[in-house]
Amino acid sequence: MDTATISLPIRDRMRPLRYLWRVPLLLLHTVLAILLAAFVISWNRHSVMQDGREPFAHKMIRWWSTMMLRIFGLRSVRFGQPLADSVLFVANHTSWIDIVLLHSQRAVCFVAKAEIARWPLVGWLAASGGTIFHRRGSNHSLAAVMQVMVERLRAGRSVAVFPEGGTGHAGVLKVFHARIFQAALDAETPLQPVALRFARDGKRIVDAGFREHESFMANFLRLLGSEPMDAEVHFLQPVPATPDARRKMAELSRERIAAALEDRDT
Repeated sequence: MDTATISLPIRDRMRPLRYLWRVPLLLLHTVLAILLAAFVISWNRHSVMQDGREPFAHKMIRWWSTMMLRIFGLRSVRFGQPLADSVLFVANHTSWIDIVLLHSQRAVCFVAKAEIARWPLVGWLAASGGTIFHRRGSNHSLAAVMQVMVERLRAGRSVAVFPEGGTGHAGVLKVFHARIFQAALDAETPLQPVALRFARDGKRIVDAGFREHESFMANFLRLLGSEPMDAEVHFLQPVPATPDARRKMAELSRERIAAALEDRDT
């Protein structure tokens, strides 16, 4: 039985007060992001982990992301341990804030839709952090993205992808596209599934991400005024490489993520 919690449309009297103090903090934090990107991250975009030691720029990305989550009332909680760079991380995807959540634990290069590159400020910040942009539906773009992923992995950077190919809603975990898993095989790097889960009192909240037909701005504002909750990052058992069997790797990753998303008393 699925006991995942869906928020009810009841009046939240504290929401206006949360906006009152969270909006100014968000504006200040955005200015800080611009300064970090301009004077720290952009100058160290090729930094990699050495002997398990995290570069200063990566620490700043994690710190900024953790603070960003707190402004939204989210407490980042880690389960398990991420492998040392370089790793191909594959995660479930329900919201734009998934990127911030994973960044709070490990500074990685994300693969994101090309439209983000054109967003004011956000596109520049994403590019500064090493985001690899992909035009959905374009095989040529995917081939180029795969090549960049392999290059980054071989150079010592970790890469994170959302193999569902888009955000889901209502707690549904979609089919994982297998082709993206080829990057781990080509770069000969480990593959680690990551389950991103939002919860209160241990119970999963499935509508913390996008609701059906909900716009980015609507989701952004809803989360900004929401009650506090936990944002969990579950680093799961690595999936063994199986050459010529990307589908098996994708299915096993999905199975492990699905199991981690379930409430423990179900």
